[in-house]
Amino acid sequence: MSKPVKSQWDFGELFPAAETRKVFSVWELTADIKRLLEKQIGAVWVGGEITNLRAQSSGHVYFTLKDAGAQLSCVLFRSAANAPRHLLADGQKVLLQGDVTVYEARGQYQLIVREVEPQGVGALQAAFEKLKQKLAAEGLFAPERKRALPRFPQRIGLVTSPTGAAIRDVLHVIQRRDPSLEIVLAPCRVQGEGAAAEIAAAVRLLNESQIQNSKFEIDLILITRGGGSLEDLWAFNEETVARAIFESALPVVSAVGHEIDFTIADFVADLRAATPSAAAEIITEGVFASREFVAAAPHRLRQLARRKIERERESFDSLGIRFAQLHPRRRLEDSFQRLDDLQSGLRRALKHAARSRGLVLQNLAGRFLRAKPSLALKSRRESLRQLEKRLHALGPSQVLSRGYSITTDAATGKVLRAAANVKAGQKLKTRLAKGEIVSRTETTN
Repeated sequence: MSKPVKSQWDFGELFPAAETRKVFSVWELTADIKRLLEKQIGAVWVGGEITNLRAQSSGHVYFTLKDAGAQLSCVLFRSAANAPRHLLADGQKVLLQGDVTVYEARGQYQLIVREVEPQGVGALQAAFEKLKQKLAAEGLFAPERKRALPRFPQRIGLVTSPTGAAIRDVLHVIQRRDPSLEIVLAPCRVQGEGAAAEIAAAVRLLNESQIQNSKFEIDLILITRGGGSLEDLWAFNEETVARAIFESALPVVSAVGHEIDFTIADFVADLRAATPSAAAEIITEGVFASREFVAAAPHRLRQLARRKIERERESFDSLGIRFAQLHPRRRLEDSFQRLDDLQSGLRRALKHAARSRGLVLQNLAGRFLRAKPSLALKSRRESLRQLEKRLHALGPSQVLSRGYSITTDAATGKVLRAAANVKAGQKLKTRLAKGEIVSRTETTN
């Protein structure tokens, strides 16, 4: 079939019909996304770390839940009264239950929180937080009751397991830094059923020994054990241990677990150390630093003596310079120089004053010559003549000479300006250019 022939003027359809398309408004698109999220995802549990926590005066709490790869905006409304708000803090890892939705005003998706749980620890963590709040409210953690450790302890009480790794770490550090430090071991279990009671009993035993035997002086108590899980360290989260530490008459150092581990005992103790080794270093710091100080003392003394000699030499040189400056000949020379300076200044001042006076006289002479008093007097006389002419032209006699008259009340002499002010029978006086007329009013118009 042959192709139809087109003419050179056949361009086809220049303006094809617009394609049919659906255009959403921003609100419509956001509303559709919100419906899809709420329908397809809805209520979920999600875990992460809290950051950017903001508690508003309205009672609502806003924060961000993040992990290594993303973040999620969250809001806990005031109406969610059953959610444990005390678990919300920056850096806290939590599990959140809530509804995924979209906050349309900003076009961002968020989680409306209904439930909050600590992440990964369950009932133990909840019990830990509950006891922590209770003891904090009673003042067991108050900073003002914390006592300073003695700088040079001679004997310490050690509450720990005699077979654990913690005692080996403590003994190794003390032997290296302060071999003279005496250690009184109060052995106890640090894990398992009944361990908390043994730890509390050991703390009380060391305090009682101090009271019963005045010669048996203990400077502080170290409670310690190695790292482990939350369950392994739970004995140090028991209330009985916290009460024993709080009631101790001796300062208490707590070094339980690793650096990331925190127990109730850490909060109650006068000092918390990150590890058993760190606790031993803190306790022996005074003696260890003193050893370094004593070892460095000879060099330090030589250094101080050298600096003292240098300062005295500088002071002696300064005294020599001051003595030379105070010598009578030096003072006399300074006086001569000041006298010469004053004389030179006086000559400069006189020359300047003479020049200034000469300029003033020249200006006055020029002004006097420019003034010419005869011309000024002539100008003043001409001005007076002009003023006299103007005054004469504006005088009443000139007005009357042009045919005007002035009518006044014959009795008062008051000038009359309106007929309404004149009464019938009133005596008037009219002044003309030459003479006056006295009349009496018959009628006014």
